[in-house]
Order: sequence, then structure tokens, then C-alpha cells
Amino acid sequence: MQLEISQLDLRYASMRIRDGERTQRLVASLCELGQQTPVLVVRGAEENVPGDHFVLIDGYARVDALHRLGRDVVEVAVLEVAETEALVVGFRLDATRHRSALEEGWLLQELRDGHGLGLDELVNRLGRSKSWVSRRLALVNVLPAAVQSEVQKGRQSAQVATKYLVPLARANAEQCTRLVSQLDGARLSVRDAGRWYAAWRKADPELKSRLVEHPQLFLQAEASTHGDEDRPPDDEVTAVIGDLGAVAGICVRARTRMDKRDVVASGEVQRRMLGRAFTRAREAFGALSARLEEESV
Repeated sequence: MQLEISQLDLRYASMRIRDGERTQRLVASLCELGQQTPVLVVRGAEENVPGDHFVLIDGYARVDALHRLGRDVVEVAVLEVAETEALVVGFRLDATRHRSALEEGWLLQELRDGHGLGLDELVNRLGRSKSWVSRRLALVNVLPAAVQSEVQKGRQSAQVATKYLVPLARANAEQCTRLVSQLDGARLSVRDAGRWYAAWRKADPELKSRLVEHPQLFLQAEASTHGDEDRPPDDEVTAVIGDLGAVAGICVRARTRMDKRDVVASGEVQRRMLGRAFTRAREAFGALSARLEEESV
């Protein structure tokens, strides 16, 4: 089913982190192959809203990519369930995508505050432990709203926020907010954030204030002192590049084989085996992608 993009209600966009690189890859894929997978929507139930409208549950990156291409329509799959259940279904269907702990926390917060689910209901519906639910809710409860906004916009990475900004906010929420403000959109790498936080923890109150007010000066001084001493040796980087080239070659070869009639016309057992193999490969590549993103930020 196709809908006009203007019919979509994007109320849950703030629960996803904007990823410019991923969007660019989607734009390229849409140009080459078109939209391969429908986005998930539910029918809007609000009164006094003119015309048919649908709430987008999953597929925000695809809609963003289509919008950038100037497309007016999107292929959708309509979930004939309540909005609360649709969010749960979207979470389960999206389990193979690398989702940050903050994104999971935003979803839990929405289900709790916007849809009235208690702790036990969250545990049962999402199939997670009480500890998992409580930890992720704690993340979004501790991190100041202004800092969360920077993460949502992609200006600071979820890894940096979870690993360093959350413990900073627990110790001093005001300084956490001020630090991100003073960075003025400059994206911290995991390495730089770790160095800054280690220095902040050891500092006296006066030096802590200076570190918060002038984080770039500290990072510049650290770069001139340490240089690239903690980066992997060149031979290791070369080996990783070679491995990635091999992955690309294997993907091309597998795609070529998939185009052959004997694969397409295979039996039910073989198709199930193929599906399981693809799931394992996708999960492994997702873990690799997450690790590479840590190095690139």
C-alpha cells in the first residue's frame, strides 16, 4: 500500500537518533533499487484531524531518505493493532538493528508515560528483565533533556552519552549540560570523551569548572601531548581494511548467486536455512558496524 508522505504523523521521531551516514546509504540504495521494505504505520485515531492520517511506527530513516530525494509517496504496511501494541511490535521486528541503550530508554519512557504501561507490563511485553528495563529508564531519567536533544540530533554519539555523559550527569547534571553547550556541536570521539572524563574525575572543583568551560582547550592539549599513541598499529589497520574488502567481495558474490534461478527456486527447507544464515550474517555485520562507528566518531 502506498501513502503520501504528508499523511504520516511523525510523532515518534524524537525516539530515534539521526544518523547522517545511514541516511546517505539509504538514499543511494533507494536511487538504485527503490524502496525494498515497507515502513510500519497504524491508523491515526485522533478526532478533529482532517483527512486520513497514519502514525509512523518504524521506518523513520527510510522516510527521511525518501524526503531528501523529493519523493511524495512511501510504501507502507498498516498494522491493524492499537498504537501501544504497534510500538511493541516495531521493537520486536527491529531487534536485529543496532539500537542504542538511549533509544531503548526513550521507547520505554514513551510506553510508560505516554501509554500508561507499568514496569511489569514493560517486562512482559518486551520480553526483557526488570533490571534491563530499569537500567534504560534510569539513563533517560538521569541525562538532562538538552543533552538528550544533542544525541537525538546526532551531534553527540550514543556511546559517548551512555559511557561518559550519564555518569557525569549523575555527579553534576548542571556541568553535564554546560559541557555539551560549550562543545557547540563539536562531536566528541569515545577516546576524547574518556580522556576528558578521566581528567574531570581527578580534578578539584575549580579545575572541574575550567574543564567544563573550555573542553576544546583540554582536548587540544591532550592531542599535542599524546598524539596518536593509542591508535592501532598500521599493520592492524591494514589487516582490518583487507577483511572489510573480503566482506564486500563475499556480499557481491552472494548477491550474484542469489540472482540464479536454482537459488530462487530452492525448497522450503533450503529457504529456511538461507534465512537463518542471513540472520547470523546480519547480526555479525551489525556488531562490526557498531564497533567501526565507535572508531569513527
